[in-house]
Amino acid sequence: ESQSLLMGCKCHEVYDAIEAIGSPIRKSSPWAYHTQFTQSINTYFERSGYGWKLEDGQIVSRGEEAFELAVSAAAAALAAHKSHATAASELHEAIADLSRRPDPDLTGAISHSIAALECVAREYCDDPQPTCGKLLERHPNMLPRPLGDGVEKAWAYASERGRHLREGRNPTREEAELIVGISAAVATYLVRKKRATKPT
Repeated sequence: ESQSLLMGCKCHEVYDAIEAIGSPIRKSSPWAYHTQFTQSINTYFERSGYGWKLEDGQIVSRGEEAFELAVSAAAAALAAHKSHATAASELHEAIADLSRRPDPDLTGAISHSIAALECVAREYCDDPQPTCGKLLERHPNMLPRPLGDGVEKAWAYASERGRHLREGRNPTREEAELIVGISAAVATYLVRKKRATKPT
């Protein structure tokens, strides 16, 4: 009966079922949940070519390896500093938007990821008001040249496609992941750079 019910579900409903089944297992036996249930689900997803993974009880979008590494590094770097709590929250929202079912919120992912980068850049520059574009103009040495030019163009693209959307110019999944990945990588760089230059 369970198989029959699952076979009649849409894809996103199956993911909902996985989360619902995993929840009591996670509460009653965290070890079994993480070592057996989670691993089994993720192994199946990877072998079957599904772009999803089970993480912390939620089915979330799984990107390419480089994307995953950039986002994971950024999340760890931001979580390590209380001053970056807002940026960490924005990055989390960006990933959540990419993982929305049945349809991801691509403009939301772009907007939240750039907001995360802006939070980190403002803290790095000790300049609480400007946008990322303005910060790059005011602090040209924030990023190695000419990489700053590329990040400024990425910010301009994100502002147009993620914040000030025009009819017929919706971003693609690949574009959204690109902006999220760039934002995550640059945010990680700035956090580590500031930490390295702080007097001990």
